[in-house]
Amino acid sequence: MTQDTAEPREAIERAWDALVATARRTVTDGLVVGTSGNVSVRVGDLVLVTPSGVPYDRLTPADLTAVDLDGRQVRGTLTPTSELPMHLEIHRRTPARAVVHTHAVHATAVSTLVGELPPIHYMTAALGGPVRVAPYALYGTQELADHMLRALDGRTGCLLRNHGTVTYGDTLDQAYDRTAQLEWMCRLWLTATSVPGHAPTLLTPADLDAAAAKLHGYGQPG
Repeated sequence: MTQDTAEPREAIERAWDALVATARRTVTDGLVVGTSGNVSVRVGDLVLVTPSGVPYDRLTPADLTAVDLDGRQVRGTLTPTSELPMHLEIHRRTPARAVVHTHAVHATAVSTLVGELPPIHYMTAALGGPVRVAPYALYGTQELADHMLRALDGRTGCLLRNHGTVTYGDTLDQAYDRTAQLEWMCRLWLTATSVPGHAPTLLTPADLDAAAAKLHGYGQPG
């Protein structure tokens, strides 16, 4: 029995609708251009993913695309995203339920300049600590997925050199929010470093530990 029959059809359809909405949001918010970037969400042992090369505003419920954790396509006829190896590695090796990959401008620019995003803001703690930059590798390859996994060790997001961002979370909203926050921090760092004769102050590990503890209780109870 394939996972698409083991999981309630309604849950899969709801997850697909949420995935499409998140993918469209990355375009609306300027985090991707055209069909660059991709999104996935896990339902049981089924991973729903955006298809390769299809504009998000054209996706319909009939375009639902899903694979199992070994990458075998079990739903849909559209070819899954070319970055499937990255998504599968995250879903197999972390608690992630959702993954967002973008080509956000400021984050991609930072990925070409440093090996790690300096801790310029306390929201660094929300991603597990200073965000690492994974070495460059050709898109869609296992090599890139392996580099990404190492950069994600202890983190919920990383930069991909000369490429973009990857974040994950318990939900699509959380993964997306982490992506948006990472892009904002990259923009902040680039802005601060552009002032001649000045260098931005950075937070210490102790500062980040304190922020992490406080963020743990952030938001509404329950």
